[in-house]
Amino acid sequence: MELDETTMGVIGIIAGILILSGWVPQIVKGYKTKRLNDISSYLMILIFAGAVLWLIYGMALDDVYIMGVNLAAMVLTMIVLSMKLKYEKATHNK
Repeated sequence: MELDETTMGVIGIIAGILILSGWVPQIVKGYKTKRLNDISSYLMILIFAGAVLWLIYGMALDDVYIMGVNLAAMVLTMIVLSMKLKYEKATHNK
């Protein structure tokens, strides 16, 4: 299937928004409850590592959509992981 550059750009933007928007409810819930016990630190590390590799892939292809989505994924993953570690530390110090 052959798609023009504009269509591919729109698909890339929509895909990025859909993938990244899944992180927002988790961040909001974690911020409100101050609990992320059910989130695996290993999962966050693996997702971050995968995003780094996708970023490298996007750079090799000079694909701004792949690079942008994975940079954002790295930031959101680190937000969730840092919140998890912060809230776990606060729980253990009580």
